[in-house]
Amino acid sequence: MPETPDPLEEFPRQVARTRGFSLGAPRAFTVSPDGERVVYLRTKTGDDPVSCLWVFEVSGAKERLVFDPGEEEAERDLTDAERARRERARERSSGVTSYATDEAVRRAVFTVAGRMFLADLVEGSARELSAPGSVDDPHLDRIGERIAFVVDGALFTREIEGGVRELASPDTPDTYWGLAEFIAAEEMERYRGHWWSPDATKLAATHVDEREVQVWFISDPTDSAAEPRTVRYPQAGTNNAVVTLWVFDLESGERVEVTWDHEGFPYLARVDWSEGSPLTLLVQTRDQRTVRLLEADTSTGSTQVVAEQTDPRWVELTEDAPVRLADGRVVDVVVDAEADTYRLTVDGEPVTPPGLQVRVVLSAGEGVLFRASDGDPTEIHLWRWTPEGGPVRLSEEPGLHSGAEGGGTLVRVSATPHGVKSVATVWRSGDPVGTIEDVSETSAIEPRPRFLTLGERELRAALFLPGGREPDGPLPVLMDPYGGPHGARVLKAAGAHLMSQWFADHGFAVLVVDGRGVNGRGPAWDREVYRDFTVTLEDQVDALHAAAQRFDFLDLERVGIRGWSFGGELASMALLWRPDVFRAGVVGAPVTDQHLYDTFYTERYMGLPQEEPEAYRRSSPLFDAASLSRPMLLIHGLADDNVFVANTLQFSAALFEAGKWHELVLIPNATHMTRSNAVTENILRLQIDFLRRTVAS
Repeated sequence: MPETPDPLEEFPRQVARTRGFSLGAPRAFTVSPDGERVVYLRTKTGDDPVSCLWVFEVSGAKERLVFDPGEEEAERDLTDAERARRERARERSSGVTSYATDEAVRRAVFTVAGRMFLADLVEGSARELSAPGSVDDPHLDRIGERIAFVVDGALFTREIEGGVRELASPDTPDTYWGLAEFIAAEEMERYRGHWWSPDATKLAATHVDEREVQVWFISDPTDSAAEPRTVRYPQAGTNNAVVTLWVFDLESGERVEVTWDHEGFPYLARVDWSEGSPLTLLVQTRDQRTVRLLEADTSTGSTQVVAEQTDPRWVELTEDAPVRLADGRVVDVVVDAEADTYRLTVDGEPVTPPGLQVRVVLSAGEGVLFRASDGDPTEIHLWRWTPEGGPVRLSEEPGLHSGAEGGGTLVRVSATPHGVKSVATVWRSGDPVGTIEDVSETSAIEPRPRFLTLGERELRAALFLPGGREPDGPLPVLMDPYGGPHGARVLKAAGAHLMSQWFADHGFAVLVVDGRGVNGRGPAWDREVYRDFTVTLEDQVDALHAAAQRFDFLDLERVGIRGWSFGGELASMALLWRPDVFRAGVVGAPVTDQHLYDTFYTERYMGLPQEEPEAYRRSSPLFDAASLSRPMLLIHGLADDNVFVANTLQFSAALFEAGKWHELVLIPNATHMTRSNAVTENILRLQIDFLRRTVAS
């Protein structure tokens, strides 16, 4: 008989092959306004990297494959803009990775390898449309007769059954039309740069000028003859791209610039052009303490202020808000400082109660579909607000819930503590219709988190033990945080904890802690990291000691820490500043000098480096490299265009010059999110080998 695979040995290979078990899971749902069709993306198997376009027919409760790009076409001839979009969106698959529909959700447009395709979602067919080059970010108008798209930074429209028309071309190199710039896509969650008017006669589009943005270079050391790739990266304290908004009248051929106080409000955070409503935009000051909601006159370009929010620290942007109800009223999420709550508002009036932390607005029409946490940040539930019924929770079981709706049909996607896979259930008029198939692989590791509340600050944590069982003797401890803003990891969804359980099954007690600044507990909690990231380390240490008081098998003489991105930054802080607590650590893709990260993220918390030098110094491990006294493993991808490898290289150089020996792994052609199967697998094996040698021994 064949030998049963060892789960510990198989798991890293499985994580790599399945892209973290994301392949085969349905996602990116759109429901037609008549409730008859649910459109989504999914690969055909759990190890197939190519996403296809699918439709679930609600009446017959069956799914239909609309378009399969085929493996050979999926990754060929991607534009630089598309590669950047996928990196910003943390896209793990290839093939059809995004799509846009008309208002009736009868047609969809998308690209594969720069080629543009139009799908008939009713018939279940698709065909290629001609274009003057490799296409980026196509969008249908609401009636489904024209497509707007970008080719080499130029903005075009195409009649589906007619010709192509160029609306605008780049003025100079490093300028482009109709695409989101780096800051919008990486930090603001605005992934597009053009919007159709409701009547499809006009098109609003951004113009991005990056000429004054600092140039950084990404080289491939494995090919000494290759020229470095230039990247416009807005480093903290330096110039951002200049983003303006223009309206193109497709009937007259004229265009007009939408005007506002660009100097005072340089960030274009949101654009909405809903049916029956004026062109609406949200702009923000560079210090992020003020946002203004503007309505534009599209014939003159003038704007008027509809609403303004201010905050002494920063105004938090909520995903997909503000938006409009069908009757034109503005839906937004606003801080109620007195109640310490992010509250849903309609035309400025709160419609959700104190204590219900609204986290994401999913859609708005006759009502609002949104996600929120009610008292427990480890759970995120699906809610609907209507004028008649107020806010109503649509999910019951503990876990993470999201969804999409239209025409009386609701898709509810639920990840719970009791199953590794999410379940996408289709409901029609309150009754279950069917489940959209998930063909992702079943993990070789079964997570067994024990959820805890620790210390005076009631820090949320999850503890993982070998096999899920309490040991007879002491266990080495591994802290496994992300620990930074917008990085909640202590969540009641089994699938979120596979990696932590794998490390635990190697003989560690793994502790995952969400400290101050991690989202889900309200505005005041989020703002605890203002001008000081070191509080995130304090919370890890406090949680560790509180857990040790409860569980005497936690060996505080053998404590390690691992992390990636902010988690890597946190691990470097731990080894430098608390060697009395931490014995060794894995530092993955860290920001070691806050000066080396981008404007929008860094300045929100640290301020401008010219004005807040001490905040930058206090939160940058680089400047204390000479104090290292514990084993450190540094890992970074050389092609990372989010956290540049300069962070790790400068840190490593400072360590070396101080005579502080460390282990350094630099990965050619790897970005912030690795896609290579071999790299993904071996990063895991490398870490467990290091931790066994330095912590467990």
